[in-house]
Amino acid sequence: MTVLSGPTRPHLRAIAALGAVLGLIIVTSAARAQATPPQVTVAVPFASRVAQWDEFTGRFEAVQRVEVRPRVSGYIDKVNFRDGITVKEGDLLFTIDQRPFRLSVESAEADVIRTKALVVLDEADYERAQQLVKTAATPVRELDQRKANLDIARAQEMSAEAALRTAQLNLEWCEVRAPIAGRISDRRVDPGNLVTGGQNGATLLTTIVTLAPIYFVFEGSEADYIRYTRMSVEGQRPSSRDVANPVTVRLADETEFLHRGVMNFVDNEVNAHSGTIRGRAIFDNKDLFLTPGTFGRLRLYGGPLDALLVPDTAVVSDQAQKTVLTVDGDSKVVAKPVTLGGMALGLRVIASGLAPTDRVVIAGVANPFVRAGVTVAARGGEIRPTDREMAAD
Repeated sequence: MTVLSGPTRPHLRAIAALGAVLGLIIVTSAARAQATPPQVTVAVPFASRVAQWDEFTGRFEAVQRVEVRPRVSGYIDKVNFRDGITVKEGDLLFTIDQRPFRLSVESAEADVIRTKALVVLDEADYERAQQLVKTAATPVRELDQRKANLDIARAQEMSAEAALRTAQLNLEWCEVRAPIAGRISDRRVDPGNLVTGGQNGATLLTTIVTLAPIYFVFEGSEADYIRYTRMSVEGQRPSSRDVANPVTVRLADETEFLHRGVMNFVDNEVNAHSGTIRGRAIFDNKDLFLTPGTFGRLRLYGGPLDALLVPDTAVVSDQAQKTVLTVDGDSKVVAKPVTLGGMALGLRVIASGLAPTDRVVIAGVANPFVRAGVTVAARGGEIRPTDREMAAD
């Protein structure tokens, strides 16, 4: 009978020796990695006069938005649309029970006939009184009385005709039609429900928003507004109050600014609480792709700018600020906080924080050993534009 046993002492000693060798190799490799300066590629910022594009966040809004409410009270007899469809101006949406209003029209028509008959009778009496006054058979007072009766009858006829038009209008309002063309929301009231009409407290039936064209509303800072105003005064860039300056927008899932529009409104004052001013652009939206309420980023031309540009990958996020790694004369890494601008020529505009002679790390930033204070082995590189966007004149 053979009995299996665990590792013997020689085996354990061999395993321990192997582990020690592996540990030594790892420590030696780490020491060599620390002893060898990390390799990076550096280049001075690309200097160019570019078209400055400022970016703002905002949302699309409908040019027109209407709450559909009834003008007369009654029971909803029929709903004549499907929720969420696109409707045309004048399309029939809801039908209110018309029977009471038809009766009102018939009653008003009867009043008109009655008052017309009274007018005919009083006209005849007045004509006879005129003839009798000439022969002194009727006193002048009687003539005046018959003239007054005729005027009253004519006034009653006008009142009856006005009441008839009102009754006809109420009957017409039993058919609730779309006041504008656009996309309709869902019905808020089903057939059989009693709705209240009139100017106050009318029942909300549904809403309609226009889609083409469509607005994009955003908030700009007071500093941006002052800068734009100065450029307008100096003739560098016309004011969006006077000229439809071009804009582009990208949606949340887009990487390019694909949607083109123009500015059409700037508010008349800066909000004292937020320090911002409201702006608005308009887009054709002929394909009805853009929908009110959709979030987006707008890019607006901010005039020419003499800028320093670096690859966007060279910018490092350091907590609440953005930094760019540079290499000084002693081959040590120096992190410089920077203020970013927009994108131009495929590169990131550095608004402040860099000098034209700074050697910016453009390759090797992702190396965990490349950090502030570390000595690196830097080799020269070059920053070049990566797209066809032209520099500003």
